[in-house]
Amino acid sequence: MWSEANRVQRRHSAIQEDQRSRFERDRDRILYSSAFRRLSGVTQIVRAGESDVFHTRQQHTIKVAQVGRRLAENCVKQSPKLATELGVHPEVVEAACLAHDLGHPPFGHVGEHVLHELVERYDNDGFEGNAQSFRILTKLAVRFDECPGLDLTRATLAACLKYPWLRDSRVAGRAKKWGAYKTEADDFGFAREFFSNDAKTAEADLMDWADDIAYSVHDLEDFHRCGVLPWHRILNGDQSEQIVSRAVANWYNAPLNAEGRLREALRDLHSFLAGSFAELINEPYEGVRHQRQQLRTMTSKLIGRYIRAARLHEPDASGKTVAIDSGEADEVLILKQITRDYVINNPSLAAQQKGQERVLRTLFDYLFEDSKKGIPKYLPMRLRYLWLDGAESPARFVADCIASLTEAEALGLHGRLHGYASGSVLDPIVR
Repeated sequence: MWSEANRVQRRHSAIQEDQRSRFERDRDRILYSSAFRRLSGVTQIVRAGESDVFHTRQQHTIKVAQVGRRLAENCVKQSPKLATELGVHPEVVEAACLAHDLGHPPFGHVGEHVLHELVERYDNDGFEGNAQSFRILTKLAVRFDECPGLDLTRATLAACLKYPWLRDSRVAGRAKKWGAYKTEADDFGFAREFFSNDAKTAEADLMDWADDIAYSVHDLEDFHRCGVLPWHRILNGDQSEQIVSRAVANWYNAPLNAEGRLREALRDLHSFLAGSFAELINEPYEGVRHQRQQLRTMTSKLIGRYIRAARLHEPDASGKTVAIDSGEADEVLILKQITRDYVINNPSLAAQQKGQERVLRTLFDYLFEDSKKGIPKYLPMRLRYLWLDGAESPARFVADCIASLTEAEALGLHGRLHGYASGSVLDPIVR
């Protein structure tokens, strides 16, 4: 186990201490970063700015952080001695939750997939949102003269590593998801110095579960308001078996009894929703007071149920130290599948994403070609330091530029480069 002295150590220690604890300072540095502010203009599932009913990536992140803190507090309350031994601090979990989506590019996961395809042509590390988040924290964020990045403690950096390994295309589990690029190998090594296995730290595991809770519950709340969830077909109708079978197909390393477990989880959700919230799910949502109250109560009860499902334990053979009760974990898998089936696979959203993909490809091609001769003249001033300080390769420089934009900024720059949205010469696009 790592000691508290190991956990609070920073690589650079750029400035003197103040009245805050070191973990409190980590949390505040992330909250006040430009990368966190940018998330208000980035898609969660539905395009940022389309409607106030949908969570932006920033609103999602704030709620993940709240859930993560409550998870950690509950674990510390239930097992205080073990929490100290393993290293579980609510401030660290909250900080990691605030940081977990900093590297997501414009247009959500479609942006991540497109950038990976484009970058991988020139750089084997490709593009991955989690690795980009770690790169922002350790290298791209602007805070100190003495060092790059936010100079976070070892515990917080480790808690941000949902996938605590570098990319290895020869290993199935490390080819699709990874936590850091090779350009940040030194910082990655610092964060993971006291771990010889691939298991997440307890704080990273809690961050990951908080993300799953917020994604499955809060997004479901959004789409219930929009009337796109036919609960009678989902819970006990003609769509039930299809939801279960698709959830099994999407379950990585699914156990042999996965289908039976997920079918039972769907029955439990049916019992919970039909028992206490039958009126809410059986009538059209119009936003009247009693519906809003019931929706808030349903969300609160589900989140509380999933928070209480997490517990700490001594490291197992793989090094894992957090367990989630299987019933609640299976329910979250079902809720995530419902979102995939009724929202992510919606034809209207697919059409939007096709256009967004074209925007990103065009921006990448322009920036990559024009940066061969130096910094492109049209590159916004705020992004030029990436050329000076963060450009290990041309493709990485371009990815850093694009991943630093909000969606409105990406569309604005794309429009000017194509000449169909010239804008004003007094508007710098990116501030």
